Amino acid sequence: MLGCPRGWFFRVALTSAFLLRPEQRSRLLVARLAPRARSQAPGSLRCSLGYLKVEMTELTSVSLKRGSVAIEDDDRVASAEEAKRQKVSECCPASGQDGLENSSLPSSEKVPGPPETAGQGKKTSEVPSEEEEEEDGLSEEGEEEEEVESFADMMKHGLSELDVGISKFVSSHQGFSGILKERYSDFVVHEIGRDGRISHLSDLSVPVDEEDPSEDVFTVLTAEEKQRLEELQLFKNKETSVAIEVIEDTKEKRTIIHQAIKSLFPGLETKTEDREGKKYIVAYHAAGRKALANPRKHSWPKSRGSYCHFVLYKENKDTMDAINLLSKYLRVKPNIFSYMGTKDKRAITVQEIAVLKITAQRLAHLNKCLMNFKLGNFSYQKNPLKLGELQGNHFTVVLRNITGTDNQVEQAMNSLKEIGFINYYGMQRFGTTAVPTYQVGRAILQNSWAEVMDLILKPRSGAEKGYLVKCREEWAKTKDPAAALRKLPVKRCVEGQLLRGLSKYGMKNIVSAFGIIPRNNRLMYIHSYQSYVWNNMVSKRIDEYGLKPVPGDLVLKGATATFIEEDDVNNYSIHDVVMPLPGFDVIYPKHKISEAYREMLTADNLDIDNMRHKIRDYSLSGAYRKIIIRPQNVSWEVVAYDDPKIPLFNTDVDNLEGKPPPVFASEGKYRALKMDFSLPPSTYATMAIREVLKMDTSIKNQTQLNTTWLR
Repeated sequence: MLGCPRGWFFRVALTSAFLLRPEQRSRLLVARLAPRARSQAPGSLRCSLGYLKVEMTELTSVSLKRGSVAIEDDDRVASAEEAKRQKVSECCPASGQDGLENSSLPSSEKVPGPPETAGQGKKTSEVPSEEEEEEDGLSEEGEEEEEVESFADMMKHGLSELDVGISKFVSSHQGFSGILKERYSDFVVHEIGRDGRISHLSDLSVPVDEEDPSEDVFTVLTAEEKQRLEELQLFKNKETSVAIEVIEDTKEKRTIIHQAIKSLFPGLETKTEDREGKKYIVAYHAAGRKALANPRKHSWPKSRGSYCHFVLYKENKDTMDAINLLSKYLRVKPNIFSYMGTKDKRAITVQEIAVLKITAQRLAHLNKCLMNFKLGNFSYQKNPLKLGELQGNHFTVVLRNITGTDNQVEQAMNSLKEIGFINYYGMQRFGTTAVPTYQVGRAILQNSWAEVMDLILKPRSGAEKGYLVKCREEWAKTKDPAAALRKLPVKRCVEGQLLRGLSKYGMKNIVSAFGIIPRNNRLMYIHSYQSYVWNNMVSKRIDEYGLKPVPGDLVLKGATATFIEEDDVNNYSIHDVVMPLPGFDVIYPKHKISEAYREMLTADNLDIDNMRHKIRDYSLSGAYRKIIIRPQNVSWEVVAYDDPKIPLFNTDVDNLEGKPPPVFASEGKYRALKMDFSLPPSTYATMAIREVLKMDTSIKNQTQLNTTWLR
């Protein structure tokens, strides 16, 4: 271990962690694994770790090592650096300059959306109403400092891959260890658009347009005037208008003020008035609350497409968080943005975004205001983007400090390229506490609403924020939704939404109470159950029949599934075979696995022949998913390096800034595997990396491996 910092870092991190409060310790130690490579339905869910996955921190690095694995915890330094980087420049017209994270807009944890598979698209997310938009500022006063379980002990109660049916590998090479996402910049995702081209940020220039206002619109209003106008636009005060005195009364000055208000506050209209011999620009609402979601039509040139498309480069922030932030600083509703798929937080990602009737000039101005974002490659188009339209994602991944020999790496990567990996749904889909999301989904499908309520609200083992633990304890003690809700400073999490619903509709109307939760977040639960069934069934299929097509397997012809007949077996490969997600509009294989589906659903008190629900939203039509995915555009190289903090490849921003690519030593303290590959939508890069390293990717397994040798 000489020269290797992993064990030392982890000892320091663990020792320091026990000196912190429980919630701080969780933030320090949690390791959240690789991002999902898929298009997914967005949602706003901040505090429910059982609902999704651990939200407490950025991924501190996970050392994927067989037998003993170390977590390198440089987050104390990273968090300080990020806090410094994320200060917002005063050039940006926004209220609340208290850091980007403290936004009154909902912030999303990556909600697993519907299984995006052949023949099945996705629906857009719902935007929370204004009354649901509450401040997220949390006080740690009064938090108990009593000693509790270590994070590793808490994660004993989480899920392993075996718990969700992930049990098989398709390759025969020997596994090896490596550190996944030691730095978030070790994981870069580029979206593959509708035309098959990989999205890159390559141009920050703004299209020349005579219709655009001058740069003066961003500076002509004072901070106080912007604050009053924003409050007016958001209906946060009783003013019906805001009057701004024109100090230097010229037509040009009045025009700039008019343009500034209409550009920066799309919900407002303006007029000029004389008051006691002075000129005032008066801002007011012309279309009520609808004005925010439907920017004015008359001020947008008819010759220009209604949507400004741009490439968004972001670091260490997920797509919904990014859009909420952009909408905050543009002072518009998030639902005027559209995109083809959401991207993860702990990564650098590049994707295309479209926004309704916001100029490229105004968007480009944000480059001066926001850190860890870049907007570029602007163009005006007639249409928005739609979820599921992307063709996939291209990944550049670095696994640092690998232990595999060059021969082992060669075998592993050749296998990934030629055979591929099992297309399992990754661990992110099932949650991290003792109450997995698929259990809630099963209860919904069973129409067991009391159980749904209990599963979401009851106390559970696992890593959760302190205020959420107290909320659950209050609920268990009193069964009083109002009392439990008072324990939650953050009301937009699923627990807060459900408690608000129970307060409104009563304990005897759980269905309506549950319906307050945004639709995509509700559907996440039943899609998690579908994924759970699919993972288990594909493991059984591979265990029973191996990696070859057999009579009775299913393949797709267009969007229609058909059986492989005895005479046709040789016309197909394992890469053609699909398996169904359970539903009323799918067929099942004509071999033993069909009965396995029936047995599994029967054991869960569900009727495989009747997957329609009394409530239409929860009826499952089903879909088909390939069982083996072979990545495209696979390439790799092993590089040597001495400094664990240096970047090992250039990003789009590095290239824009003209930075030279990194130079590697012929020999170094460490070796890294840099790999590139493309995946279709709804596939998990984590599962591809799992196949290369041959090990369990669950947080539970990683934390246990990381701490066993310390006991």
